[in-house]
Amino acid sequence: MTYQPKSEFLRVMETRGYIADCTDLQGLDELLLEGPVTAYIGYDCTGPSLHVGHLVNIMMLRWFQKTGNRPIALMGGGTTRIGDPSGKDEARQLLTDEKIAENMASLRGFFANYITFAEDGGNAIQPNNADWLDGLGYIPFLREYGRHFTINRMLSFESVKGRLDREQPLTFLEFNYMLLQAYDFLELYRREGCRLQMGGSDQWGNIVNGIDLTRRIAGMEVFGLTTPLLTTASGAKMGKTAQGAVWLNGDMLSPYDFWQFWRNTADADVGRFLRLFTELELDEIARLERLEGQEINTAKVVLANAATTLAHGAEAAAAAEATARETFEAGGAGADLPMVTLSAADVGQGISVAQLFVRAGLAASGKEAKRLVNEGGARINDAAVTDPGQMIGAEALAEPLKLSAGKKRHALARLG
Repeated sequence: MTYQPKSEFLRVMETRGYIADCTDLQGLDELLLEGPVTAYIGYDCTGPSLHVGHLVNIMMLRWFQKTGNRPIALMGGGTTRIGDPSGKDEARQLLTDEKIAENMASLRGFFANYITFAEDGGNAIQPNNADWLDGLGYIPFLREYGRHFTINRMLSFESVKGRLDREQPLTFLEFNYMLLQAYDFLELYRREGCRLQMGGSDQWGNIVNGIDLTRRIAGMEVFGLTTPLLTTASGAKMGKTAQGAVWLNGDMLSPYDFWQFWRNTADADVGRFLRLFTELELDEIARLERLEGQEINTAKVVLANAATTLAHGAEAAAAAEATARETFEAGGAGADLPMVTLSAADVGQGISVAQLFVRAGLAASGKEAKRLVNEGGARINDAAVTDPGQMIGAEALAEPLKLSAGKKRHALARLG
């Protein structure tokens, strides 16, 4: 990066590693220096929870507000009805309006952990793009806005080009997504004076379309800023594990498991994750990432506590750390471990070890559970299990059993 930003927000973004591309870094910097700016990031309501991969964007909104600006967390109640083709090889499943509304209600509350909304004394807002998209007339929309998009250019964007290069079908429905996202930017400029859209680097084409449309229709210069698509040091996609996505909703992934995800960070990722996912001072982060050997675990605990405090609160972070200490250091079964409660019908005359590990979420399938046992990675109450078909009766589950898959994943199982 040759240009050195002067505004507080962009200096934070640069020094902490958030910036992949910007449409006009100097122009955006000058705008930020003039006074508070409004920016948005859009979130489609494809599920009841976001995952760790969204946290970089959410942290951007948090820093944007902390540096004196106004964030918008846009809910995609309208665009979810189409589905963003970016990064996908096939069309997203179309959801009913009822399911979209249900997902949106589940997503809305989480943002309050990171940004302060107007009703809580802040300046952040959370509009729903269905408020303007659902009322658009198809023919009037095409006449007014469609004429500003060329098929030639739309085919050049990665979200389209990549799908076609891989010879995967792209529906006309999905092809319209970029027009509607571009219209979101124009509408937010009109309604809220929004001058900046932020997002992951896979959204670059959609963001550029919105900038062009706003300039053509409203004659206003607006800006785009994207973050790198994060991978771990091993090359894995951020937030993806063998057990599935690392959800932000505590009902889908317990705060303890969320804490453990960060505690299990690879040594090579600790410094980068501390810069992106915590608010620790950079000097302290530099000290922590210099730690070596067993001492690096201290930095991982700091990371886990800070990230969990933001997502679930300080009390949940402290409980997770205490449970981990009891589980790993004292050989106990911490009270905050994930718990699976089985009914009498589930257990019947007995439930096999393999089935029990699947029910507890420690194995994705019976086959995986058998492999875990056969490779010596399964333990019950810290005792090794050698037979995946061993039956566990109801009497054994009268008190919670501690189940362990390897050294880092644990759960409790009991009869309800």
